[in-house]
Amino acid sequence: MEQINVPYGRGTVSVQADPKLAHWDIIRPSFEPALEDPKRLFREAVRHPLGTKPLREMVKPSDRVVIATSDGTRPVPNKQLIPYLLEELPVSPDQVTVLIGTGTHRPNTKREIVEMFGEDLVRRVRIVNHNAFSEKQNERVGKTANGTTVFLNREYLNADIRIALGFIEPHFFAGFSGGPKAVAPGVASIETIFRLHRAELIADPNSTYGVLHENPLHREIRECVALCPPDFLLNVTLNAEKKISGYYAGDLSTAHAKGCADVKASAMVPVETPFPLVVTSNSGFPLDQNLYQTVKGISAAARIVNDGGTILVASACSDGVPDHGNFAALMREGHTPADVMDSVYAREPILDQWQAQILSGILDRVNVKVYTEMDSDEVRACKLQVIPDLNESIRNHLKAEDTRVAVLPDGPLVIPYLKN
Repeated sequence: MEQINVPYGRGTVSVQADPKLAHWDIIRPSFEPALEDPKRLFREAVRHPLGTKPLREMVKPSDRVVIATSDGTRPVPNKQLIPYLLEELPVSPDQVTVLIGTGTHRPNTKREIVEMFGEDLVRRVRIVNHNAFSEKQNERVGKTANGTTVFLNREYLNADIRIALGFIEPHFFAGFSGGPKAVAPGVASIETIFRLHRAELIADPNSTYGVLHENPLHREIRECVALCPPDFLLNVTLNAEKKISGYYAGDLSTAHAKGCADVKASAMVPVETPFPLVVTSNSGFPLDQNLYQTVKGISAAARIVNDGGTILVASACSDGVPDHGNFAALMREGHTPADVMDSVYAREPILDQWQAQILSGILDRVNVKVYTEMDSDEVRACKLQVIPDLNESIRNHLKAEDTRVAVLPDGPLVIPYLKN
């Protein structure tokens, strides 16, 4: 019997893959090893960037620098990257502001900020949360061809040098994370974010994993960011232990495109036929902090499950649904997933409609059961089922000897797809 360790919270949960019960397909990305000398390779990346001049040649000693990075739901290795940047930048740390791109998420707490950046960095540089809901904090910069009015954070706009940090993985409707997403939705206003997440864009079949140029949602993001692009992009790829496996530094479009091509080659895995049962995760902490984010792991599994099949997802959800936003309220609408979808279109624009739209579409086709620490009643209220024991639930689903089970231990870090 093979034991498959599935990331869960800050630890793992073990799946017992008994060959007597089923044929098990373990689907993982072809993770690259962690860089042996990440600091030296960082210097090489920013001094020999893709599509632009070296970072240190862009910055004058008098410049004010803003570094836009992800919030606490993303495993961007800020503790490493920002100190590396401070050594490379010819400015005093008091001229640097780290802007946490919260998008529509709640602000990170002081405790979370210390955990994300480290006490030393918190003392050395100014670190602030973006607030998408503040009119004072955001300023209009223009409008896209499709009529999206673009408001971005004033600190980002007023900086002399803007640096965007992030990591690249397949994204369930933007194609890939990283790149321009650090700016929009990262440090955009709620009005702009609503337009980027409108139901018609989410529903487009090209708004999906691994698609960039034909993706209308990603195209709209690029148009927004082009009104005030970052001067320099620093994206990374991460391995299974969330250690840096690659750097993509330089021009926004050039560096991000190279990173996306590499991630697509390693993280998107073809399978021959769909499965009746798929077991997945949300890649552990920090992504599995809440049920809202867990839709990503569910969405990855949904690509290879039979109609009427079952997805079992292990996600700790230590932060609950969460309490903020409208995801929970939307998922509680009516009695069926179709009722949720109707509510999304009727109430648009409403915060978190995009996640409810995607999840309700999946629930209309398959069964989803959650192994979690969060309150069972809250899970059920969102039209999901609860399982108290992951392995027992797996065994209960295995009715025949020829049952096939797919296991995605790393959740949305791998994106399987049907060859046909």
